[in-house]
Amino acid sequence: MAAFTLVELAIPASLDAPGADDFRDTVDVRNAVRTHDAGTADLEFTAEELLPGWLDPYEPKRLFVARVDGRIVARGIIERKADDAATAWLLAEVLPEYRGRGIGRALAVELERAAGAEGRSKAIVYAPSPAPVDDGAAASGGRGSIDVRVDAPTGFGSVPAANPEVRLLLDLGYSLEQVARGSRLQVPVDDADLVASIARARERADADEYRVHLWADRTPRRWREDLVHLLTRMSTDAPSAGLEEPEDRWTVERLLDDERSHAADPRMTLTAAVEHVPSGRLVGFTELNAPAEVERPVSQEDTLVLREHRGRRLGLLLKAENLRHLQRAKPGHASVTTYNAEENRHMLEVNEALGFRPFLYEGAWRKNLRPE
Repeated sequence: MAAFTLVELAIPASLDAPGADDFRDTVDVRNAVRTHDAGTADLEFTAEELLPGWLDPYEPKRLFVARVDGRIVARGIIERKADDAATAWLLAEVLPEYRGRGIGRALAVELERAAGAEGRSKAIVYAPSPAPVDDGAAASGGRGSIDVRVDAPTGFGSVPAANPEVRLLLDLGYSLEQVARGSRLQVPVDDADLVASIARARERADADEYRVHLWADRTPRRWREDLVHLLTRMSTDAPSAGLEEPEDRWTVERLLDDERSHAADPRMTLTAAVEHVPSGRLVGFTELNAPAEVERPVSQEDTLVLREHRGRRLGLLLKAENLRHLQRAKPGHASVTTYNAEENRHMLEVNEALGFRPFLYEGAWRKNLRPE
């Protein structure tokens, strides 16, 4: 069995800069791992699409790799928020053919060590947990062990106890806090069905009280302040169980920086936002992120309705309107993927009503890096 080495890589300033080839190799690892674990290539991204996020000063990241005979076979990530000193989001991904050699464990331990050296006191890990194949092997603990689950303390969702990533995280001292569902929608959706969904939403969200606005990529000037408020509330209003995710504070300056950094990104962001007409303020939004190639899937990104405006089917209204927006502005895509916490029943019901179906589950895990 070949030995492996762990090193940290510098993030290249561009894909023409020194180190770009290694960065591209880590993207290849990312895509191979996610395609294997999800059973679909729907989660693949290109290096061109991902690099702007790696250069985001508001969400600084560190990149580690494992090499075997010079080849990058695994990658590890530490992600932070610039205005939060406590939390580190960690991720370790190992090519399927190199699993079972201790690489994932060594990478996870190194990520924890590096995060702790920065003074981080809490680690959060999101790990996909594919359904296992029951081959009857004694190594899995005997007949029936494949059905043993680790339940989320929210009361919604579980992960297979026999899975290698679950065993590793438990062994390292992590606790499962939440389960998220990955869902896929086949598109195009019949326009008549979307119109019917909008009509159902309008039974509670009267057009005189709530008005939908649509745009692509850059946020119109009049809505910048409102959108950054919604983006900040996304970090505090979305269900996070016992993860205690910190507030992710947005400003207009950060929004403009983000839009400028993605100007060369080949993907298009389509936004639907809903205005509360009496106040003139946006109270909800949803985003779709569409690649240039129509044969590739669209990603459903953030969706939020402010707590004080929930119960009026604004989530259904926003998503149905933005799907119509997608099918007019970027026709030809075959699917849309999204992730939601299992306890976020309202949003899951909206997705299911629109035709989304589950394809993957992942656990959200927490570990305190320092004794409390």
